[in-house]
Amino acid sequence: QVQLVESGGGLVQAGGSLRLSCAASGRTFSNYAMGWFRQAPGKERVFLAALTLSGGGTNYADSVKGRFTISRDNAKNTVYLQMDNLKPEDTAVYYCASAAGPIAFMTSRQYEYWGQGTQVTVSS
Repeated sequence: QVQLVESGGGLVQAGGSLRLSCAASGRTFSNYAMGWFRQAPGKERVFLAALTLSGGGTNYADSVKGRFTISRDNAKNTVYLQMDNLKPEDTAVYYCASAAGPIAFMTSRQYEYWGQGTQVTVSS
């Protein structure tokens, strides 16, 4: 049974930083690309960032490029999302996901497993 558990969300002021973590279990973590998505109230889930199984290749949404950094520690079966210079429009529930293969996909349909989400709220 594959499980993804996010942590690290919370309330932060605009301009601040947060680091989200996603701990994976139930499959060989290092065999799959990982991604982060978010969903704001009343909006669809959108892609943020993804990286390949080795961490050597990354993709980012334009909205977060230069502010967010995705990384992974295969020894800890954990993927991270470092979020800097946060803005009120970053407020959303953030989800990590495990891809169907090694490629850093940018569309949700390419991801097989999802965490339960963690809330990030950025105040102005």
